[in-house]
Amino acid sequence: MTPEISTLVQGTVPLLVSIPHGGEYLPETFAARMTPAARLVADTDWHLARLYDFALKMGGSMLRANYSRYVIDLNRPSNGESLYPGQTTTGLCPAETFRGEPIYAEGFAPPDAAETARRVADYWLPYHQALQAEIDRLKAAHGQVLVWEAHSIASVLPRLFPGELPGLNVGTFDGRSCAPQMREAVVAATSASPFTWAADARFKGGFITRHYGRPQEGVHTVQLEMCQSLYMDETAPFAWREDRASRVQPTVEAMVRAAFGALGKA
Repeated sequence: MTPEISTLVQGTVPLLVSIPHGGEYLPETFAARMTPAARLVADTDWHLARLYDFALKMGGSMLRANYSRYVIDLNRPSNGESLYPGQTTTGLCPAETFRGEPIYAEGFAPPDAAETARRVADYWLPYHQALQAEIDRLKAAHGQVLVWEAHSIASVLPRLFPGELPGLNVGTFDGRSCAPQMREAVVAATSASPFTWAADARFKGGFITRHYGRPQEGVHTVQLEMCQSLYMDETAPFAWREDRASRVQPTVEAMVRAAFGALGKA
């Protein structure tokens, strides 16, 4: 059965967790052109809906993508512009995995401009329309809204980063995507944890954080890029690890609650 582009659970408080890279589904028309490595969809942000289930219990909303980022990356500008000029990254319709493996099998080219435009219309635009609509609904009801961008990544990716990444990476576009007191609250909650962390370092926030974060208009965005080693196995079949998740989940919840608590002071 073909899934919807995204799944939205609507809440009652001004909190929206966005999971744009949580999709695992690859349509067969795409998968047939891809390498075995690509069909593993290893660069998925696995299990984040489960990790963030506390947000639903808080009364928050959750929007998660259902299609793999190998179809299209929902956290990139639709024109393909790089968010980190001069650094190695993957594109809007990636041609390589994070580990540098080809996504398209021999004899099959990556999407050209026409196919990329179709994917933008078919996959990218519907997610962003759903995201904007939910932001508008929550803002209309409450005056302000916190959009928490939930991401995860393998802890060691030599092609993209030197060494091992900090466990918790907060991104606020150098403080531009949310109110100053919200950033301070999140950093305080993060620094109180036993995990390594960084704020607005390698991960400053992707397109969603930068584009939708307009604190002067009552929309605050914070991104958390966390190492998958904190809550799951980083190798196939990418299993959830309750022993690890139970240790980090209270910290993630404390970070979200800190940001949400600062919303009324913005």
